[in-house]
Amino acid sequence: MSTSVSATNSTLLRAFALIEELLKEDRATTAADLCQRLDVPKPTIHRIIGQLEQEGLLQKEPDGRHLSPGPRLRKMALAVLAQRNVGAPRRAVLQKLAAELGETCNITLLDGHELVYFERVETNWPVRIQLPPGSRMPLHCTASGKLFLALMPLHRRKALLASLPLDAHTQNSITDKVRLEQEMEKIAENTLSTDNEELIDGMVAIAVPIYDEVGQVRATLAVHAPTIRKPLASLMEYAPILRRAAAQLQVVLDL
Repeated sequence: MSTSVSATNSTLLRAFALIEELLKEDRATTAADLCQRLDVPKPTIHRIIGQLEQEGLLQKEPDGRHLSPGPRLRKMALAVLAQRNVGAPRRAVLQKLAAELGETCNITLLDGHELVYFERVETNWPVRIQLPPGSRMPLHCTASGKLFLALMPLHRRKALLASLPLDAHTQNSITDKVRLEQEMEKIAENTLSTDNEELIDGMVAIAVPIYDEVGQVRATLAVHAPTIRKPLASLMEYAPILRRAAAQLQVVLDL
């Protein structure tokens, strides 16, 4: 094997190792952290990071120091999870849950500063909101979005909230940062989030986390209902059932 090919493979493997290390823990990572963990010279780390940034595989967070997955890498991850052979088990859990509750249920993922509806099972009720998989929603006025914010590291949440426009979608939308932080504390304590007509008038929701094998939040599981059929208090009674389904999804999602 030629020296140039070996060097290319070495760089490629180092890039994969860097990405893998970045994704291992749900906490901030800097170039200095990666140098130490991977035992790679600083100039090499910075060169690889620059290349990955240029290709959209990594990006710097608003503080300019910490790194996070870039849009291209996130898109690739979503595409892998959306494969049919991967998705059948999770869809079966979601279909069973929706049938049991009689309401629309969905799995959501965090993608940058937005919420993505990843998997969704609709009910046959005439009154429902149709949001196909791939739909993107704001974080601050959705049950799942607020749950992601509440359970992420504090520094990351502060950076996100500093850059997010807290637009009002209804009169119940929380648009004040201080009030939203108070809401985050409550959600983090209960690991349960609600949407009390904050995104759409007449629509409520609750959400619980889906953890990975080391206890980090990788997705959320939510149920939605119109208030004419289920007020928020009634929807809250489904929380134990939602948590059981989330535990099943933790296994089949393989996140």
